[in-house]
Amino acid sequence: MTWVMRPEDVARIRFAFSPMWELVASLRTLRDPARQSVHLPWIKAVRPRLAGLDLAELLALVPPSGYLPDFLTPPPETPLPDFAEELDRVRRTPPDLAGEEAGRVVSEDPAAIERFRRDPAAGVARVAGALRAYWEACFAEFWPRVYALLERDVLRRSRQLARGGARELFADLDPSVVWTGERLVVERPCVFSADGLHGDGLLLVPSAFYWPSTAVLSAPYQSTLIYPVRGIGTLWEEGPPPAPGALAALIGRSRAQILLALAEPSTTSALARRMALTPGAVSQHLGVLRGSGLAVGMRVGKDVVYRRTPTGDALACPAGRL
Repeated sequence: MTWVMRPEDVARIRFAFSPMWELVASLRTLRDPARQSVHLPWIKAVRPRLAGLDLAELLALVPPSGYLPDFLTPPPETPLPDFAEELDRVRRTPPDLAGEEAGRVVSEDPAAIERFRRDPAAGVARVAGALRAYWEACFAEFWPRVYALLERDVLRRSRQLARGGARELFADLDPSVVWTGERLVVERPCVFSADGLHGDGLLLVPSAFYWPSTAVLSAPYQSTLIYPVRGIGTLWEEGPPPAPGALAALIGRSRAQILLALAEPSTTSALARRMALTPGAVSQHLGVLRGSGLAVGMRVGKDVVYRRTPTGDALACPAGRL
């Protein structure tokens, strides 16, 4: 896949992440656990819940490999979309588009695909219902953990783009992604060459459940590159990072845990989810860390993102090596 990127396209690079993309990609994880053994803790937790769900048509549309209909994973319209918004977009898919995309799927259940294509409007409604049921039974309670990982990646990449521009960003994104200065080349099994983006820049979406692969969406959708999130090995770790005894004795266990977690910039809400603390408690601890010169906050859009200062690094890093 080759995109020619004009200066205005580079200037319009943005990040977002998508609960719907993670949900749909997780169907492949369930079908082939060996593909992503990193997700085994989640697979073991949700497999007993599948018996009460009818996912046959949805699984027909999402084969173990190859193309899956883009209407199931529309590019997120906001940096932090919620599942209800994205599900509504799936429901509003034009039937002709849904039927056309379903026809491209090489499915293990062609009869289900044919049924979908005979009445794509009804098919979209059924699939949306299956997605909602699957989300509620198997994914909603785990989404905050996935959300926090994706959010940390977006914050890190945004800083990288601001600091070093597109060259530094794409050099570190994934080995399959190559930036030449004019073209963005994504190595894919099926190569498609395009003259360029279609005037709306490029959307970059990290994914935990499509990891370690990349994926692309193009016209008629927003040009989108899905790339593997960094730090996937930490996703199913139990609890917050450990607070070494000496550091915990010095500043308190919760503050020590937060200081160690700030190795990657994070928001108060993300830290609260990760630490299993209330946002108010995290805010108080951050206030102490800021007042001590160990952390600093910076505004990114509507959020305040916290990171360690050099003094905080000096205090945390030696402890982290013990």
